[in-house]
Parts: sequence; structure tokens; C-alpha cells
Amino acid sequence: MNGLLVEYLPIVIFLVIAAAMGVGFMAAAWVLAPKSPDKEKVSAYECGFNAFDDARMKFDVKFYLVAILFIIFDLEVAFLFPWAITLEQGNLFAFWSMMTFLGVLTIGFIYEWKKGALEWQ
Repeated sequence: MNGLLVEYLPIVIFLVIAAAMGVGFMAAAWVLAPKSPDKEKVSAYECGFNAFDDARMKFDVKFYLVAILFIIFDLEVAFLFPWAITLEQGNLFAFWSMMTFLGVLTIGFIYEWKKGALEWQ
């Protein structure tokens, strides 16, 4: 049991140092940062727009398309990293599975491009 705890000691030290640095940086910013709030600085601001009076206003669908495209390509990178790590084992099934996955994503990307989803007007 003692040997198992010794193996996790570097992780615990890393987490303690990371937490101390995070808290230290936040405390330093709180103490050292200039504080001159005005009405413009403390106003709500989201998604490139000033705050609206009605929360049910219609947004352009382009915002959602950009978000969906970001999620798709972010997931692509999340799948590519472990695949690239295990690629040196020489598994042809894994290689062609990923090529199929990338092919489907490429076809989807070309479709979105042709439909004009990436054009910002």
C-alpha cells in the first residue's frame, strides 16, 4: 500500500503546486489590478452584442452553425490524438477506420462550405 501511495506522490505534488499557483495568480490580480469600474465596464456583454431588453429575441442561425462546426472539429482532434498514439502498433483496421471517419468529416465540411454555412454576412 505504501508503494502505491509513493507512485501517486508526483501527481499530488503537481496538483498542489497548480492549485497554489492558480490561487496565487488570482490573489495577485485582485490585489494589484487597477480598480476603476464605470457603467460601460460593468455592463453585461455576450456573444458580440450588448444586452437586449428581451431574452427571447431571435439570433442569427450562423452563431449556432459556427458553434456546431467548432464542436465537430474539436471532437475530431479528440479522436485523432489517441489514434495517432496507437498508430505505431500497425493496426490496419484502426488506420482505415480513422480514414473513413476523416472522409465522412471532410464530406460534411465540403457540404457545409458549398451550402454557404461558413460565409459570414
